[in-house]
Amino acid sequence: MTRTILITGASSGIGRATAELFASEGWTVGALARRADLLEELELACGAIPLVADVTDPASVEGAFSKFIGRVGRLDVLFNNAGIFTPPGTIDEIPLEDWFAAVDVNLHGMFLCARAAFAAMRAQDPQGGRIINNGSISAHVPRPRSVTYTVTKHAITGLTRVLSLDGRDFDIACGQIDIGNARTPMVEELDNRLREKGEPPMHTMAVEDAAASVLHMAKLPLEANVQFMTVMATKMPYIGRG
Repeated sequence: MTRTILITGASSGIGRATAELFASEGWTVGALARRADLLEELELACGAIPLVADVTDPASVEGAFSKFIGRVGRLDVLFNNAGIFTPPGTIDEIPLEDWFAAVDVNLHGMFLCARAAFAAMRAQDPQGGRIINNGSISAHVPRPRSVTYTVTKHAITGLTRVLSLDGRDFDIACGQIDIGNARTPMVEELDNRLREKGEPPMHTMAVEDAAASVLHMAKLPLEANVQFMTVMATKMPYIGRG
């Protein structure tokens, strides 16, 4: 039976690279994002099923999951990936609307998608599945001036741990991948800010290498789980930073 995965934030960056890789490996892929035009491009490129939805809207999330599962029959894996990085600043410099936006996408959005996936995996026959949350190196060690992103990503680590515990009775595994400096539009924007200040760019890695790590986690049998994985640009200042 063909295995199925739903990927949020699938229209660009790590999400898109992951959708393309899983499709090439024979998985049935549901690609969830807000921009219909980019999802249509992805569908043409690799056959991913477009799911236009806003992860911050409960009805939109429920509709997208119901559409995908109704079409393909079951959900084996959720890659809970959608996230944003708001403009940097110290806590007193951050506009409140940026804080609320980060919490809406990075926390509420991931909660809502995990909730929908957990319910589907619990109800389906055979029962079970896997949720992979995209945390971040910032879930452990922050960048300077990244309070909105760092706080919300720390919360995802708590979500991962609780889902791992609560999922045991239903054969639902949950793990977290913490990715450092994959070459996404988000990282490119940070690099541009460094260049504008005359600072050297960051050490980065290909998004395809992050996607390959997600595939490794997803392919494991449900009796095995990668609880936390860190995959990062080798020379980035993670060890010892902070």
